[in-house]
Amino acid sequence: MNTTRFVIAACAAIGALSCPGTGFAASDQELKEIQQQIQALKSEYEEKIKSLEARLEAAEQAARAAEAKAAAAQTGVAAATPPPAPPPPAQPVAPAAAGAFNPAISAVLLGTFGQFSRNPDKARIPGFELGPDAGAGERGFSLNESEVDLAANIDQALYGSLVIALQPDNTVNVEEGYLQTTSLPWGFTVKAGRFFSGIGYLNEQHIHAWDFVDAPLPYRALLNTQYGDDGGQVRWLAPTDWFLEFGGEAFRGDAFPAANGPGHGKGAGSLFVHSGGDIGESSSWLAGLSYLQTRAGDRVTGADVFSGRDHIGIASLVYKWAPQGNPTQRNLILTGEFFHGLEEGTFDGNRFDQWRDGWYLQGVYQFMPRWRIGFRHDELDSDRLAGVFAGGTLDNLGHVPRRNTALLEFDTSEFARFRLQYTRDDADLTTDDEVLLTYNVTYGPHGAHRF
Repeated sequence: MNTTRFVIAACAAIGALSCPGTGFAASDQELKEIQQQIQALKSEYEEKIKSLEARLEAAEQAARAAEAKAAAAQTGVAAATPPPAPPPPAQPVAPAAAGAFNPAISAVLLGTFGQFSRNPDKARIPGFELGPDAGAGERGFSLNESEVDLAANIDQALYGSLVIALQPDNTVNVEEGYLQTTSLPWGFTVKAGRFFSGIGYLNEQHIHAWDFVDAPLPYRALLNTQYGDDGGQVRWLAPTDWFLEFGGEAFRGDAFPAANGPGHGKGAGSLFVHSGGDIGESSSWLAGLSYLQTRAGDRVTGADVFSGRDHIGIASLVYKWAPQGNPTQRNLILTGEFFHGLEEGTFDGNRFDQWRDGWYLQGVYQFMPRWRIGFRHDELDSDRLAGVFAGGTLDNLGHVPRRNTALLEFDTSEFARFRLQYTRDDADLTTDDEVLLTYNVTYGPHGAHRF
């Protein structure tokens, strides 16, 4: 039935219903037939409209499929299915829960298998009094110091970090826990709490970030591996084209070489300056000068007691190379530091002062992705003390402590390292051959480390 018939029938029906006095009297049967015809026309046109809408939808889907197929052909990937329909309008979202601001949590696991030709529990370095954490390691399998880290921006002005150290003897302690400003003007940053000092190059890095498994001899002998304490720090980043940073710190004075917080809880302080920059597109450097002064009141190590001051100066230089600045394929890191210090006071009740030096030079080369090799030489020297000190802890016995270390490392990813390290250790009077096999894995979001 066409449109003309629909119009004629509709007009006839309207005329019959609206003009009863015109001489055209419609019977009930005629009215019923007209109503049936109108209903039939409505049904027919509704079906046609639905058919046209279906054809339009099919055409649009075909067009989208063709566009997706053409785009996939350009990238070399076949389009398996048409892209999904556009998502529905976004619905109102409820306010974020408090859990949305939880800190980033990560963990670091360090495990070691150690083989030593002499008993590491009896290791010593003639001429140096060692702190409690400056040992050579453990034989056999051991879980080294591991960490649980929590860090977050507290608000627009503060950042917070908490590092919980899990020791091999199943003790737990707070390794670092501090607040740090994020928005002070004029290049200033302030830190307060417990943290590793900014002196030297390795000191501020956590153990798992070191290139070698253990610390060089100067760090072991003079800083008990790392110097960290409760205190405050101020840094200033100069507005120069190259990196130039100045810093100062004040500490309580409870960590070796300080002890027992003399000076009303202000027993240590430091100053440092760091500078660095790029050399072309492939190289960069960082240099630093640091000074640490500590005071100890009745510092006990073993059977010895020391009260007095330590003055330690450190000169650091780091060079990094990577082709075109891309370290993923090949890179080289050269690091060297020189320590010069004076310890003065009373040792086992006897006055003394002793100059002590130390240095190390190391290089680590990634020769192909995921594989690195390294070599390190570290060495110490100290004044020889005679008289009442002869044959004691501070007598170097005419010996120059030194070590040579070789490293082979395989990384399954940036989060997991496996290392084989061999050390020819002549720090003591007798040589020790050390072999360490370690794993070092990090999981969870972990902040980047400094240069």
